Amino acid sequence: MLFVLCGAIFLEGIDIAMLNVALPSIRADLGMSTGELQWVMSAYVLGYGGFMLLGGRAADLFGRRQMFVLWLTVFLLFSGLGGFASEGWMLIVARFVTGVAAAFMTPAGLSIITTSFAEGEARNRALLIYSGTAAGGFSIGLVIGGLLASVGWRWVFFAPVVLSFVILLAALAFVPRSPRPDRTGESFDVAGGVTITAAIVLLVLGVERASHTGIGWTAGTLAAGLVSLAAFVAIERRASSPLVRLGILRNGPLVRANIAGLLFAAGFFGFQFLVVLYLQELRGWSTIQTSFAMLVIGIDAVLSPTLTPRLVARFGNARVIFGGLLLAVLSYGLFLPVGADWTYLAMFPSLIILGLAFALAYGPLTIVATEGIAEKEQGLAGGLLYTSFQFGAALGLSAVTAVNVAATASSSPAAMLDGYHAALLVPFVAALLAAFVGAFGLRAGRKAGRGGTLAVAAGAVAMEPVKAPATH
Repeated sequence: MLFVLCGAIFLEGIDIAMLNVALPSIRADLGMSTGELQWVMSAYVLGYGGFMLLGGRAADLFGRRQMFVLWLTVFLLFSGLGGFASEGWMLIVARFVTGVAAAFMTPAGLSIITTSFAEGEARNRALLIYSGTAAGGFSIGLVIGGLLASVGWRWVFFAPVVLSFVILLAALAFVPRSPRPDRTGESFDVAGGVTITAAIVLLVLGVERASHTGIGWTAGTLAAGLVSLAAFVAIERRASSPLVRLGILRNGPLVRANIAGLLFAAGFFGFQFLVVLYLQELRGWSTIQTSFAMLVIGIDAVLSPTLTPRLVARFGNARVIFGGLLLAVLSYGLFLPVGADWTYLAMFPSLIILGLAFALAYGPLTIVATEGIAEKEQGLAGGLLYTSFQFGAALGLSAVTAVNVAATASSSPAAMLDGYHAALLVPFVAALLAAFVGAFGLRAGRKAGRGGTLAVAAGAVAMEPVKAPATH
């Protein structure tokens, strides 16, 4: 079962990565403008980020296996349809629906893991293997995408179809059936689903398009998103069966994990985007050369299931997360003075440290965001976390693009380098803020530890067993 679910998250990772490196070939073949090409990526982000929270709750209400299998099938079909696109709008529509499918499939898969493995060491190890596979999919996808794009960009869409079909058959065979959730007295919160989806779509759209449109359009879109979010909160307070029980946001570790995850994703994806631009636009490296250069970040796929579980067992999730966030700060800081003639050896420390940072932060953040959450809300917790990751990625990409464009005075190599230097501050600051948030987890962990010691002592006096609170 874990193998099947890891296969699905691996599929989602390579799908995104392969498309990244195929974009120049797609633009040349379909005659798309830069603005249209941006929508190929934005459409997926909107579908994925906008419907993730709805997808997580749907898994809780309608059955995790059912949602996983259904939306994996949709993912398979529309990934293949993208490969047959003869016009840019066809590809954009296909990518949007593929993103929606991933938004329902991913939290369903995560919640199957968190409800199938007992909380503690078994679940932690499963989640770390799962997160390592996700990272491996993205890293390997960069290389595979470069190779496939050199043959023909349509293979970037056809290749995932084969893998999707194999995973679908394996899911039908190995993911156990579970009884349909008892929804007695519960109804699907349609109003909440519409308003939160509209809010997230509008907010992601506003952030994603900020560097490509005027300030008035961006401000209007973000304002509409905030109004939808306020309407959602008002609806949830009065709903008898809310889509999101607002009380879940009182869970301190969950909130910290989501905020840190958002900031970490903003820095991680923004930094990688800038490195790709630097290597291809300024240094003139080929797609395949760039893909292999970035492959070292994929060391997290090896470290997540091997090193990270040992560190978590010894130091706890909060310290491991904090260490990973500090390593991200170091990685981005080392790259800030990048020059126009840096060798790969000079770039290597930043890239490999970033891979280590991802291995230490990503999996434990997933553990903390779902630990202690009732089984019936595991899908919701996973949806919240992945929404934070996706919104963070959109925010980071938009921010580095906006700063890079504003700071690049001309197309000369010196001006381009100035633009990269300015934009590289964005992931550095995002990582600093994430580490600041992570530090509160250390403080909360110490308080929980002291509280547990006192509780055990009191329990011994009263001759009653007392369970110490978990340290996050």
